[in-house]
Amino acid sequence: MRDTVYFLVFDGFADWQAALALCEIRRPGDWQVRTVGFTRAPVASMGGLTVQPELSLAQLDFQCAALLIVPGGHLWQRGEGEPAVAAIRQLHAAGAPVAAIDSGVLALARAGLLDECRHTGNWPGQIASQVPGYAGDEQYDASVLAVSDGGTITASHLGSVEFAREVIHTLDLYSPSDREHWYRLFKHAQLPPWCVGESLAAA
Repeated sequence: MRDTVYFLVFDGFADWQAALALCEIRRPGDWQVRTVGFTRAPVASMGGLTVQPELSLAQLDFQCAALLIVPGGHLWQRGEGEPAVAAIRQLHAAGAPVAAIDSGVLALARAGLLDECRHTGNWPGQIASQVPGYAGDEQYDASVLAVSDGGTITASHLGSVEFAREVIHTLDLYSPSDREHWYRLFKHAQLPPWCVGESLAAA
């Protein structure tokens, strides 16, 4: 049963980028969120939070994985993290979607997952300049902040709300109309109808 969302953590991971997505995943109570590290040694996020991974990459359960989330971090820009790239490739081949934001997109490119699906990133040319062998230039969409295709979710470092929206859709959280209200609330501060009614009643 695919009931577990894995969140990759490592020294210097960008802790804020998937925060909205993680909160919405946990809200219904139907999904487990588990942190996974290169090892089980504690890591420090870019914001200075110490995180103890619950399991290592070697302990990933591909059959239980509903999604793997890969945040950004300087690790990817340094060309490091090959064990995670290998795990991403294996997990995707086993049928689970993978989601990356900011420089985490580079890990998906190194896993060979972006050559034939629509994707985005921080800016045109970044992936090609840092991932030898990347062949997805024609699939790169610079007009969006996040996009889902081919079992992958990719997002710009400026698209954390859009990233969360794609995660919510991939996991089929909420109804289509509620998803749209959620996006308008967090992106444009437009209250959903039920909140409007509550605010009027309280006035």
